[in-house]
Amino acid sequence: MLRRQRSGSVLCPSCGLLVGVNDERCLNCGRARPGLWGFAGLFRNLGRDMGFGTLVMWACGALYIAALAVHPAGIRNQGLSLLSPSLESLFLFGASGATPVFVFGRWWTVLSAAWLHAGVLHIAFNMMWVRDLGPVVAHLYGPARTVIIYTVASVVGFGASTLAGVVPFLPGFLRGAGFTVGASASVFGLIGALVYYGRRGGSRLIDSQAKSQALMMFAFGFLFPGVDNWAHLGGFAGGWLAARWLDPLRPERTDHAVVAVACLVLSAASIVVSVALGLRFLR
Repeated sequence: MLRRQRSGSVLCPSCGLLVGVNDERCLNCGRARPGLWGFAGLFRNLGRDMGFGTLVMWACGALYIAALAVHPAGIRNQGLSLLSPSLESLFLFGASGATPVFVFGRWWTVLSAAWLHAGVLHIAFNMMWVRDLGPVVAHLYGPARTVIIYTVASVVGFGASTLAGVVPFLPGFLRGAGFTVGASASVFGLIGALVYYGRRGGSRLIDSQAKSQALMMFAFGFLFPGVDNWAHLGGFAGGWLAARWLDPLRPERTDHAVVAVACLVLSAASIVVSVALGLRFLR
């Protein structure tokens, strides 16, 4: 039901203890309006991440289909690039990298690139990681801080790849990208947040599993051609640093939710601006 709850108790989104739905502040953790104006129960029904993982999967899927549809003649089917949108389509919707940023001045694409994908296998693997890692990170950090970590990892990851793209004489596996897309920078950010939690919270199980996942995915990137290793390295660093700043041992606050909403709005705006300004390059 989509009805607002007007009385009774709910679980505080930050600390998980019972609070009155109309309480001004949680007596345990101090979060303001823990009942979320009567909608706390509704959001909790969306899952630990309050629907963020579902939002990522639907948005990435819709943008992937749109990128294929806008230029069907440019669809590529070579090797791992099965059903890959054309570079023109990816550029239009907000691909990042040295060419879009330094040649065309599209600096905001460090946000939009995380929502685009270069092939059906690319999006399938990334969405599986989002589905598996998102709820775990949300359980440890809270849904709002998960959104922040995801966004910061995108900015740092694609920023690193873009800067490395203009550095000469780098070996092939450390060469930056002229064009780059994918949620993997943000996925590595989620793994970085788990690694930090393992260290900060003293959980050996989380620490060892997160490090194993990171090493496996880094090894995959260095062994296979065409993988943006700088986006992965930068995303991991961005997620780790964001996690350290947010401190998982402290409860999530209302201002985290405000920042999370701002992250989502800016990400959506980066795609809209990319399309609006990119049309003139495709005429």
